[in-house]
Amino acid sequence: MISERDSETTFDEDSQPNDEVMPYSDDETEDELDSRQPAVEPGQNQINRDAEESQEPLKKDCSWQVKANDQRFYEQPQFKRTVFLCFKKSKYAANAIKTYKYNPITFLPLNLFEQFKRAANFYFLVLLILQSIPQITTLSWYTTLVPLLLVLGITAVKDLVDDIARHRMDNEVNNRTCEVIRDGRFKNTKWKDIKVGDIIRLKKNTFVPADILLLSSSEPNSLCYVETAELDGETNLKFKMALEVTHRYLQEESAMADFNGLIECEEPNNRLDKFAGTLFWRNMSYSLDADKILLRGCKIRNTDFCHGVVIFAGPDTKIMKNSGKTRFKRTKIDSLMNYMVYTIFVVLILLSAGLAIGHTYWEQQIGNLSWYLYDAQDFSPPYRGFLNFWGYIIVLNTMVPISLYVSVEVIRLGQSYFINWDLQMYYPEKDTAAKARTTTLNEQLGQIHYIFSDKTGTLTQNIMTFKKCCINGQRYGDCRDGAGQLQSHPEQVDFSWNMYADGKFSFYDHYLIEQIKSGKEPEIQKFFFLLAICHTVMVDTSDGQLNYQAASPDEGALVTAARNFGYVFLSRTQNTITISEMGIERTYDVLAILDFNSDRKRMSVIVRESGGNIRLYCKGADTVIYERLHPRNLKREATEEALDIFANETLRTLCLCYRDISHDEFEAWNKKFVEASVATTNRDEALDKVYEDIEKNLILLGATAIEDKLQDGVPETISRLSKADIKIWVLTGDKKETAENIGFSCELLTDETTICYGEDTRQVKSTKHFFLSTSLSSALLQTRLENQRNRAGSSTHSSVRMNEPFFQGSKDRALIITGSWLNEILLEKKKKKKKLKLKFPRTAEEKKKQTEKRRRAEAYKEQQQKNFVDLACECRAVICCRVTPKQKAMVVELVKKYKKAITLAIGDGANDVNMIKTAHIGVGISGQEGMQAVMSSDYSFGQFRYLQRLLLVHGRWSYIRMCKFLRYFFYKNFAFTLVHIWYSFFNGFSAQTAYEDWFITLYNVLYSSLPVLLVGLLDQDVSDKLSLRFPRLYILGQKDLLFNYKKFFLSLLHGAVTSLIIFFIPYGAYLKTMGQDGEAPSDYQSFAVTAASSLIFVVNFQVTFVCFQIGLDTSYWTFVNAFSVFGSIALYFGITFDFHSAGIHVLFPSAFQFTGTAPNALRQPYLWLTMILSIAICLLPVVAQCFLSMTIWPSESDRIQKNRKKYMAEEQQWKRRQSAFRRGISGRRSAYAFSHQRGYADLIASGRSIRKKRAPLDAVLGNGVTEVKDACET
Repeated sequence: MISERDSETTFDEDSQPNDEVMPYSDDETEDELDSRQPAVEPGQNQINRDAEESQEPLKKDCSWQVKANDQRFYEQPQFKRTVFLCFKKSKYAANAIKTYKYNPITFLPLNLFEQFKRAANFYFLVLLILQSIPQITTLSWYTTLVPLLLVLGITAVKDLVDDIARHRMDNEVNNRTCEVIRDGRFKNTKWKDIKVGDIIRLKKNTFVPADILLLSSSEPNSLCYVETAELDGETNLKFKMALEVTHRYLQEESAMADFNGLIECEEPNNRLDKFAGTLFWRNMSYSLDADKILLRGCKIRNTDFCHGVVIFAGPDTKIMKNSGKTRFKRTKIDSLMNYMVYTIFVVLILLSAGLAIGHTYWEQQIGNLSWYLYDAQDFSPPYRGFLNFWGYIIVLNTMVPISLYVSVEVIRLGQSYFINWDLQMYYPEKDTAAKARTTTLNEQLGQIHYIFSDKTGTLTQNIMTFKKCCINGQRYGDCRDGAGQLQSHPEQVDFSWNMYADGKFSFYDHYLIEQIKSGKEPEIQKFFFLLAICHTVMVDTSDGQLNYQAASPDEGALVTAARNFGYVFLSRTQNTITISEMGIERTYDVLAILDFNSDRKRMSVIVRESGGNIRLYCKGADTVIYERLHPRNLKREATEEALDIFANETLRTLCLCYRDISHDEFEAWNKKFVEASVATTNRDEALDKVYEDIEKNLILLGATAIEDKLQDGVPETISRLSKADIKIWVLTGDKKETAENIGFSCELLTDETTICYGEDTRQVKSTKHFFLSTSLSSALLQTRLENQRNRAGSSTHSSVRMNEPFFQGSKDRALIITGSWLNEILLEKKKKKKKLKLKFPRTAEEKKKQTEKRRRAEAYKEQQQKNFVDLACECRAVICCRVTPKQKAMVVELVKKYKKAITLAIGDGANDVNMIKTAHIGVGISGQEGMQAVMSSDYSFGQFRYLQRLLLVHGRWSYIRMCKFLRYFFYKNFAFTLVHIWYSFFNGFSAQTAYEDWFITLYNVLYSSLPVLLVGLLDQDVSDKLSLRFPRLYILGQKDLLFNYKKFFLSLLHGAVTSLIIFFIPYGAYLKTMGQDGEAPSDYQSFAVTAASSLIFVVNFQVTFVCFQIGLDTSYWTFVNAFSVFGSIALYFGITFDFHSAGIHVLFPSAFQFTGTAPNALRQPYLWLTMILSIAICLLPVVAQCFLSMTIWPSESDRIQKNRKKYMAEEQQWKRRQSAFRRGISGRRSAYAFSHQRGYADLIASGRSIRKKRAPLDAVLGNGVTEVKDACET
């Protein structure tokens, strides 16, 4: 194609790259991204030198310039950027990558800086500074320093280990080598030394070191096969192709060294599937797109070598632009926990202020009058109260737990490992284990309210099998005997007569085979010929086998079916396609390929047959095909009846048709087609319009029916999740009828379900179902909106109930809507002209009116959205059909916004990525559509059925464990800290501590942390089998019953009561008493040991006869739990005796001042009796409450736990129960669902679609029956 350079490439205003937009962004669908990129012809564009000299510079979107083999080019001033003050640096990065954060010099300061950015760490740093002021502190500096250093040290070691691993990985990658042109020859060069503009040579099975423009390869037409597993997780091969001109002239080393082309392209960005630019060379310009770019991280496959010029290097490459830009998700408990920490801090301030006021009053009344309390500092009482305020901030600092966040992260990490290690979530067929790709969301798995699921590949297997067809009004595929009855065990058709047949293909209708062999039915021949020729499948011959690579599993299934029925697709070139028709090999001229997209819902090819006749073959969804049929199609009704029958069997359907085209009509149409093909703007829209002109007056051949089976365990999984009060929404690109029938198959819908249709094109009369047409459903929402306005207008001083239900009663309802209805209801379709008009008001009055109009429109839109969510959420199940990826994400976002509910999205394909990222929890399934969904997810596994175990077992356990941990963590801290407050009433509110300093230091670190931590890791109220058998147990998490502000304040109250008992029982027991040796045991140090010992017993034990405070609430005891409880107590006594020994006091007299206290105090029986009394009084109410709750007011889990032996005895019988999958026949139409992915039409049209010439027939037939490999196995 020839055009001048100034018309070569134009960029729309909206096409500016945006690094914040991910490859499958939350704001744009794939089709929208296509429309925002300039459509350019992949062929060469020729210009003369005068035109090149007068060329206007490209817009700033194309400001990235690359000159091959010319490093001085990048030293020009316009390519410099200021980095600091007047220091400038080239904007072209080197190819060395740096993913590490620290080096030996920066590690300590930078890591500490990052850690002290966290509020909790900074708070304790401030406390440490305050403790260095003698007038304030009554605590030793190490009481804060030791816990802080421990937390900082653990985090620093973890960061260091991670960063050392990153250093090693960076060095390994940067020191890889490849061949680069240096001094006119290819020389081995390290990756880190590669620069933009270098010419490199890559060999088979090597990784691409930078983003390069493919110049040539060892393959015919410079085709290059790459594997992109490092980029998108897909292992199937992709095709890249060089420009024809570079393929022709850049094969030799000398030519490579002399190459001086200039590339102007977009700035570095993170769009993996988009690229736009132009190559200027030899007074000619050539359009560049993503098909000519090899991205860093790709691996060269099936290609001996290839050459390319580096465009983006190092951090500018697309894979590096994508690193680290993931959406941050936080759990509901995270937010609640943060608010509670803020609440504790406020309580701490108030308590400190109150105690400081008390000290001021005490000083005025008592302190100033007591000569023996004089400290040689003449401070006024208010000033002493001010100092004591900060002193109490230090003494009571343990109310804000320093180790809380570290402990939470440890628990979450352990829970993630439990998910990864769960063998019951392992899928052996694909060797896929469950994977927790994040460690921060585990407990949120136990609080899910809504699940948003894709259909194809998520609920179904996405393995397509050709089952039935309708040709010329006659249905084939059913196996009937002589009496016309269906056979229960039909005999499979023998395809041994066809040497190309796929051994895995199975079919049971022998009559169709007889008709094909006889050759007496021309319509049947046309039918399978169409399947063999109307597609964009790529073929590769290796090891004597034909391997097909299709853009979608559906298309691969159809071509494979035609292959088995004798019409075998063998090979193709740029303009021809070769097919074996019942053993006779014929080649046809392909005049045009009218490729599929999600708006057209069809594809066509125009071929010239051997006699010179031109014919168009088309396949597509029944709705678009029937609109374009010739009025005199005689078999239209019979085919529609067959479509309805196929729909009842949940088969995916599409229609096949053709038409003959005269030479004059084709020539006239082809001119329009060529003009649209070379359009530089709105190319897709122009092509669609041209396609419409030729795809009309079609003759219907028939319809195909493809089976996509449900995955194993889907009905049982949906049933269990529904019993757990989780609402399931299916969001799919399929047609409504297909999705509805799958809904019945997986038991999302039942015969008792009242189905509400948002939009129905074929209104079927039914006693059980009622239909809302577009106008009626809109009117339903409009009526509610008007009622809300009327109520709001009539009530000015009282609150108005705005959320009256749409439906009365609690009937089992489901809502089925389409994407077009969704757009209309949610006002997503807007006219650009109106938007432009709003932007340019003429007068101030118009501006005011437009502002008010815009405000009203936004309010109306928001209310419409809320009403839609209310309508949908009143239904037990919702199915959204024909929705785009953007609409999937929008639906999830609306539920999050208006229902404040926890959402989970699950999918397996690239079109599910938006939805997965938008939901609170994203789950990816390793399916047939690559790994994009998995790579964007928070959790992944191999089958949908594992979702029930992820939520009902791991999610529920994680939630219960985390809630118990947090309740007891706060409880033990309050019980420990509030003792200081009661002690203040006896020391003049002087901020003295009730414990030894070392006890304060080690309490949270050693003495009380491990038992609580293990509860968060190991506890379970019921077993995993009982959790699955009784899904209603899950509702606790949905209602936030185990951890909320009520539970928090109960923990605070419980801790306060415990602290009162811990303090006042020893106080009352020691008051005016005498020990066995005649000395008073009521000294401060003995009292401190007694209170501390009692506290350790109380917080570590919860007694049921001989059980203990955590022990009683631990439902699942293990050796580790028991060891942690008894070990913590033993550790306390061991350390206490050591710290109170005379030897350590001699070494550190100022740090260890309780010399001999523990040995002396613990020898007194009176002390042990006091401790036993304190522990008994503390634990007796807890024991009573637990006993009453388990006997009189048992929870659901208590009842199940009590009868667990009975349930386990019934387990085997329960497992044998089978769910009823089948349902009655109804009149619902199924439909073929096209993929959102385009085919290989552009690649075919380029003339470089075939890797090698087709092998001789003998080579293909050498192994007898050939096997078609799936695209993922190529």
